[in-house]
Amino acid sequence: MRALRFSQALIRFFSTAQRNTFENRVRENQKLFQENNDVPVYLKGGRNDNILYLVTMTLTMGGLPVADSSLLLDREEELL
Repeated sequence: MRALRFSQALIRFFSTAQRNTFENRVRENQKLFQENNDVPVYLKGGRNDNILYLVTMTLTMGGLPVADSSLLLDREEELL
């Protein structure tokens, strides 16, 4: 019985909630990403995309030597 009341209250809450609280910017983003300006698609989002790309590449390039060295150390331990 309690579950029924809860589900009815939940339905009432969502059905009376305000709709379209944010504007749809899909068309603007499509124009931005489809523009032919010789910028890679992963950098077309602006400064935030550029920062995210640089952080990702830094972590990747920093992680590769760490992973390689740990694999090399494990192999050396097996040989001993």
